Amino acid sequence: MLALIATPTHAQPVHTALVRTAEQAGLVDITTLSPDIQRDMRYAGSNNFTGRPVPGYDAPKCLLLKPAAAALAKVEASLRAQGFGVKLFDCYRPEQSVQAFVDWANDPLEVSRKTLQYPGIDKPQLLGGYIAETSGHSRGATVDLGLVDCRSGTCVDVDMGTDFDYFGPEAHTDTAQITTTQYNNRQRLLVAMEAQGFKNYPLEWWHYTLHPEPDPLTAYDVPVR
Repeated sequence: MLALIATPTHAQPVHTALVRTAEQAGLVDITTLSPDIQRDMRYAGSNNFTGRPVPGYDAPKCLLLKPAAAALAKVEASLRAQGFGVKLFDCYRPEQSVQAFVDWANDPLEVSRKTLQYPGIDKPQLLGGYIAETSGHSRGATVDLGLVDCRSGTCVDVDMGTDFDYFGPEAHTDTAQITTTQYNNRQRLLVAMEAQGFKNYPLEWWHYTLHPEPDPLTAYDVPVR
């Protein structure tokens, strides 16, 4: 079964850490390790499937547990050596933000982004399938990202076949419903991420988790700020 934004849940019980700050949780800002990494932190603004900033995202930052951040910085460095790079959409996700997604899914009147991000799915169908009450992002080692082409000196988005957080089979990493160029772009990202220990969730071309996870049994609820 799919979970929050098709995020697989952990098989063992996960507890919420009783910490108040990102520093106490061991979360670090990716820019401290990779200053030039591209960021488009969707949930800190309104350009996301809810159509509004998501509670818990007080700043457009990418926070991750240090091992995941270090591995992601290596991915960025390896891609930059090829003239490419990554663009980040989401990293650590507070548990309060996960609950905000569930609340949004239970609001039948808010469908402002349906044609853009879930045109083939009725909103009630998102609950339990795409949107659940837990997310691997809250454990601090999962990242959502795309590819950028930096060979001209300015990094521009690469065509990945769908937008981030598109709910539908076109977003499956190995779908046949995309062009050869789009497929190759996904594969370039996949190869670079796997080389540093990240595993892709096959129903979302953008979704990767570091394996083994640094702290697979702990979730966090400190705001991103």
